[in-house]
Amino acid sequence: MTWRMPAETAQQDRVWMAFPAAGYTLGDSAKSAHEARSAWAAVAHAVADFEPVTMVVDPTTRADAARYLGSGIDVVEADLNDSWMRDIGPSFVHDDAGHLGAIDWVFNGWGAQDWASWNKDASIGRFVADAAGATVVSSPLVNEGGGIHTDGAGTVLATKSVQLDPARNPGATRASVEAELRRTIGAEHVVWLPRGLTRDQARFGTRGHIDMVATIPSPGTILLHAQNDPGHPDYALTREFRTLLADEHDAAGRPFTIIDLPAPAVLRDDDGFVDYNYVNHLAINGGVLACSFGEERADAAARDVLAAAYPGRRVVSVDARTLFARGGGIHCITQQQPSAPLPA
Repeated sequence: MTWRMPAETAQQDRVWMAFPAAGYTLGDSAKSAHEARSAWAAVAHAVADFEPVTMVVDPTTRADAARYLGSGIDVVEADLNDSWMRDIGPSFVHDDAGHLGAIDWVFNGWGAQDWASWNKDASIGRFVADAAGATVVSSPLVNEGGGIHTDGAGTVLATKSVQLDPARNPGATRASVEAELRRTIGAEHVVWLPRGLTRDQARFGTRGHIDMVATIPSPGTILLHAQNDPGHPDYALTREFRTLLADEHDAAGRPFTIIDLPAPAVLRDDDGFVDYNYVNHLAINGGVLACSFGEERADAAARDVLAAAYPGRRVVSVDARTLFARGGGIHCITQQQPSAPLPA
């Protein structure tokens, strides 16, 4: 059986999320917990304006979820460590007949990081797959949904610091990872970047998720994070990435058209250099949910770029600073479930 992961722009049945449970995301104060729950709820409600949302809620946080989530959000219960559905959930795929499958990657806390817990989250991929009525496709690859992007036509973006991370997949090679991505999501050509953004490579990062760096809004086109301030270490990195991608091609052999998505102006927070970016957005039915950072000019410019890259879709911004303070963005906390292809 051949499986292929559709482009994120394909029609969707729903978006899956996970409500923050006790742990790193909630923090150690009532104020921090309120900020996290409010941020996750804001994203859920923004998505629900376009399509259904199902929120996985830990049984211990049932009452908290009810206070933050409106009646328009579907709720199912399962034990959770944390709330990054893109990474703990499955990657949905279709077979040649259009049947829904779900790749159940191995999840080990972003490379067995000492601050992470994953004994419950490791089961969420199969739980969501079963709840969605999808065929479970088990993979031995330690991987997260934020570590891959695809155009739905055989091209996959990845980073060597994730799939080839010895703490994730000891002994893995590019060839072995590419073979598994071919089996599971239909990868015909994998474009490898060496690593991720500076903050994402730090202790509380993912060690380099591609969804903070680049995405494919349509075949042959890449939206690339551009840090244009030489005072930020990502200034050199994003130029390196652009040079590498300019020499690459997609699965059909086309060179990429690269569109820059400039970073907002802020460079640092209390913990160091930020990884604020507009690449970490979510394509939904008829829309795009974009991160905003309280910078009117930069946020508006990003919406303009996204509107041009996704013609016919309405771009809506949600303040993502609370998410980024915890290690990710809108794309990181969501996972789309593609609809079955329409009959020809």
